[in-house]
Amino acid sequence: MTLRAKLVLAAMTASSGGLLLLLLFILLEVPDLVNLMGYTALGLIVATCLLVSWSLAIYFTRNLANSLTALEVGLLNFKDNDFSVNIPVTGDKQLQALADLFNESAAILRKERQYIYQRELLLDKVIQSSPNIMLLFDDEQRIIYANDAARHAFNHGNRIEGCLLPDLLTSQPEELVNALNNPKGGLFTSAGQEGAEDETWHLSRGRFMLNGQYHHLLLLKQMTRELNRQEVAVWKKVIRIISHELNNSVAPIASMVKSGRKITASIDDPKLALIFDTIEDRTQHLSQFIFNYARFAKLPLPKKAAVDWQKLTEQLRQHYQFSIEGELPQSQGYFDLIQMEQVLLNLLKNAHESGSDVSDISLSVQATQLDEQQSGVLIVIADAGSGMSSEVLAQALLPFYSTKQTGTGLGLPLCREILEAHDGHISLHNRQPKGLEVRLWLPD
Repeated sequence: MTLRAKLVLAAMTASSGGLLLLLLFILLEVPDLVNLMGYTALGLIVATCLLVSWSLAIYFTRNLANSLTALEVGLLNFKDNDFSVNIPVTGDKQLQALADLFNESAAILRKERQYIYQRELLLDKVIQSSPNIMLLFDDEQRIIYANDAARHAFNHGNRIEGCLLPDLLTSQPEELVNALNNPKGGLFTSAGQEGAEDETWHLSRGRFMLNGQYHHLLLLKQMTRELNRQEVAVWKKVIRIISHELNNSVAPIASMVKSGRKITASIDDPKLALIFDTIEDRTQHLSQFIFNYARFAKLPLPKKAAVDWQKLTEQLRQHYQFSIEGELPQSQGYFDLIQMEQVLLNLLKNAHESGSDVSDISLSVQATQLDEQQSGVLIVIADAGSGMSSEVLAQALLPFYSTKQTGTGLGLPLCREILEAHDGHISLHNRQPKGLEVRLWLPD
């Protein structure tokens, strides 16, 4: 029975009781009333009184019923997470105050929900755009949530929600599988593809309760470039210190050689001239040596501009001969021309010194798409020389490592430094049956 029905019944019960008491009192005072009026008249009076009391009860409770019904509907909408409903403000002051309070609560909840929704959108955008791999799974190792980086790492960009983590690891490197199966986090190294350097990752884990069930969070962060950056920064600092000290010694020696030649100009002694020539030659060699290292240590930030591929290849051909594989892109490249020309000249020089025939040295440029978000150009320089052993491939991009007797070990590291400053990368690959292929990737 509804509240309104109970109020109407209570009103009619009270009216009936009062009417019966009134009739009883009248009958005690006027015993002949029934004979005078008759039972029919008395029945009509009682029925009329009951009808009037019922009508008045219905009339005075009409706003209460409407307000309670509206409040009930509004609360049901709240239960369904729908805060868009407002109830009408009607009835007496108490009902109006209750309706106002409900509407104010609905407005606050709408505002809070909109704020939470926008914050969730922002958080999801940040997570999806993050290069770090994020996986959320339950105690049964079933994936509940994965960001875009995780989908590309484990399933070629396809959805992995609902999959089991062990099933996703079947095609992954052994080092990654061992790290994920280890209950502890930390750094681990995964072997790169042929010609690519090993990749260093940092694994962190988290465990928390959500909806009465434990969930596990995995975060994988690529640390290779950051570690390389720190390593190169240390090398650059060492080079700057050594270059400064050597320059402080070389400059006075060169000055003293000139002074010595002037002082001994009248002495015709071949041995003395040989001594001066040797000192001067070695100081010049040392100065050039210092200059090469200082160039690596003081590499400026790239000044990117539009570059025509046809003009660039023509400029390169003025120094080294090569053939162009395929068609050059119609669209222009966007990079620091001076720095990239230095990279390409260095790689073409290495190709010519590899023992390859000039006719087997080639260069190709093609547009490529790494994934849905990264597009750019792939530059490939190939030769048919002796190639590199696996040991040399693993260390060729490290500073000061060289297989040449007179090499400084800075050519390929300088190329890598320039490519990474352009947000690109470089990799070395042996060709079959012989030769080396250098791949350069630059973003648009």
